[in-house]
Amino acid sequence: MKTFDHLNVIGLREWIGLPGLGIDQVMAKVDSGAKTSALHASDIVTFERDGQPWVRFNAHIGSRNKQRKQYCEAQLVDFKRVKSSNGQLQERHVIRTPLVLGDRCWWVDFTLTCRKAMRYRVLLGCTAMLDGQLVINPGLRFVQDKPQTSLFIEG
Repeated sequence: MKTFDHLNVIGLREWIGLPGLGIDQVMAKVDSGAKTSALHASDIVTFERDGQPWVRFNAHIGSRNKQRKQYCEAQLVDFKRVKSSNGQLQERHVIRTPLVLGDRCWWVDFTLTCRKAMRYRVLLGCTAMLDGQLVINPGLRFVQDKPQTSLFIEG
């Protein structure tokens, strides 16, 4: 039997940080069926900074019962056509930002979309898991410690 010694184990739900967006902690649903990660965002506006496309938006990082928003700006890296969970094709803005999970940090692409009907405001897709060398134990939740985003320098 093969082992996964070089991979980090995560559960179906984990606390992550997005320090490039000013988000210290947000609960994420791990979804190996989704290729790209997604962030619940509203009021999305594109603009130009230093000749490059950027986007500003409100990231919704609280729960449905305890709503919280974080104003964010990030460089726009792409637009992507995504089939949503209800089967509809959507054109979404794509940003790239550092993600902190446990004691690790790496760059992850997120699509910006409305997830207000969803229980979790952040979805962690399989590309982020591959890049982070993660393996999922579906019987576990919150395997990793809450992120310490202050340990990682934005950049």
